[in-house]
Amino acid sequence: MKKIAYIFGLCFILISCGEETSTPTSMEDLNLKKSNYSDLSNWKKDDIQDAIKAFKKSCQKIKDNKNEYIDKKAAIKISTKDYQKLCRQITEIRPTKYKEFIEQNFTPYLVEYKGSSEGKFTSYYEAELHASYHKSDKYKYPVYGRPYDMIELNLQDFDKSLPNKRLVGRIKGNTFIPYYTRAEIHDKPLNAPIILWGDNEVDIYVMQIQGSAVAKMEDGSYIRIGYTDNNGQEFKGIGSILLEEKLIKPGQASMGKIKKWLKENPDKAIEPMNKNKRYVFHRLVNADGPIGAQGVSLTSGRSLAVDRTYIPLGALLWLETTGPDKENINKLVVAQDIGGAIKGAVRGDYFWGSGGDEILEKAGRMHAKGKYYILIPNSTEVK
Repeated sequence: MKKIAYIFGLCFILISCGEETSTPTSMEDLNLKKSNYSDLSNWKKDDIQDAIKAFKKSCQKIKDNKNEYIDKKAAIKISTKDYQKLCRQITEIRPTKYKEFIEQNFTPYLVEYKGSSEGKFTSYYEAELHASYHKSDKYKYPVYGRPYDMIELNLQDFDKSLPNKRLVGRIKGNTFIPYYTRAEIHDKPLNAPIILWGDNEVDIYVMQIQGSAVAKMEDGSYIRIGYTDNNGQEFKGIGSILLEEKLIKPGQASMGKIKKWLKENPDKAIEPMNKNKRYVFHRLVNADGPIGAQGVSLTSGRSLAVDRTYIPLGALLWLETTGPDKENINKLVVAQDIGGAIKGAVRGDYFWGSGGDEILEKAGRMHAKGKYYILIPNSTEVK
């Protein structure tokens, strides 16, 4: 009991042993502007069937939710009971009537923060790598599961008046300290299960950035690898690191070109990769797509990673932004994932899909301004 109390007291002052401090989950500076479907660009033309399939996956997760709101961590509060009712009803709706059902039961609200509805939108994808269950001269790079000695604390579990802050660390003697950085993990064996062995460190690194991957095994079969946790250390993008070190030029900062450079310069690549202290741990999953933070498989072009400090997981969103080739992306999506770099009330990471370097290049080039509307059940009071 004394050790737990000591860990808690120490973690309260350790700002480096966990994730960034979240903004308090309130509506301060956040505004929801009631809108009409006529305000949604391309609403009439969007075929929302895939979005509804994604929404039904979220409904399966929400149906057993006992909390008052579908995501108690989010500032925007959507009644769980209201959502569960609509989730049950939509299973009885014919696909040709989906849009009519949405229009009759949800109201779109433009999300604004500090008077602006404009935010940044990027994209991610599910990577590919080659792997084996057994270590060999070819497959010698470990894909780690969650470490046995990693401990997670949240201050609000002890006192609701404390910041909503996730703290990740380990015990050294009688002291709770931050968990190992990427460089430390690279240089020594880790007290963690090894779920697979990869043939290339760069592919594993890219998988960690994306959060998941499809592994092609030695026998030609495929296994999906999903996110399970991270070491709580600060995330820093490899592009910014390489630019700061003057190892690449600004025009080479797309993810596809970065991956190519890392593979072509293996002797130079490890040091800049290790400057990103964040390390992601994985698990094997049986699903039809990568598993997002809500615990459901993601849908290509219809799942969005958000900052759940503001946006509740499972919420329907109408996204308006542009893709890497300046094409319009105006469509219905579902908030089903989060990301270490996805911070802000109007901020999204668009799930492009699964594939190799051609998908990586496309997803890695998306960096656009945009906005979104959150669709809230008519029966839910918007405060």
